[in-house]
Amino acid sequence: MQTKPGKRITAARKDVDRSKMYPVDEAVKLVKERAKAKFDETIEIAMNLGVDPKQTDQQVRGVVNLPNGTGRSLRVAVFAKGAKADEAKKAGADVVGAEDLAEQVNKGEINFDRCIATPDMMPLVGRLGKVLGPRGLMPNPKVGTVSNDVTAAVKAQKGGAVEFRVEKAGIIQAGVGKASFTADAIAQNVRALADAVAKSKPSGIKGTFIKRVAISSTMGPGVRIDPSSLSVKG
Repeated sequence: MQTKPGKRITAARKDVDRSKMYPVDEAVKLVKERAKAKFDETIEIAMNLGVDPKQTDQQVRGVVNLPNGTGRSLRVAVFAKGAKADEAKKAGADVVGAEDLAEQVNKGEINFDRCIATPDMMPLVGRLGKVLGPRGLMPNPKVGTVSNDVTAAVKAQKGGAVEFRVEKAGIIQAGVGKASFTADAIAQNVRALADAVAKSKPSGIKGTFIKRVAISSTMGPGVRIDPSSLSVKG
């Protein structure tokens, strides 16, 4: 038996045509106006791509620095030794270590949201794949989390860096800000993410790459975006 949506959700859906594709600025405005929860809701985007993620040559993955940040305060861990460990601490990393940190992770003590490693630490970190992998925390050079430039890596993860990766159904989902952001700031973040995804298009993909785009707040209704309003090729 299907439950009826509550009064708040019904009110939030009012005047939103769920079949219509809105220009990005109008879609953002609609989502912001309907973010009425007692906390600062996250603005989330979902992008349906014209790929088959089961094919290894159709994987879509990358990282983008959102111009206005994410609005989230992230805890960053760094696997490093010696001078690089000192550099990581100075850059603002919350957890820094090597074998000791690996031991904590193996015990399930994961008190961080992002994980960075210097290249020389990867043999050690690689053994943690079964723990970090399923949580999406495995460092990867493709997204800038395996790097000797520890300062830049930490600052990127602490700032507006957002990793994106296509899921099984061909969908990318990511947070692009908070409801407290201005509409312009959210729209700029949406465009930056869409542009980064478009640039990650696998070379063998023909036809439309970015098929459908929608944004919503944590507790609000989804609003479809007209992909052509994002000014990206896809």
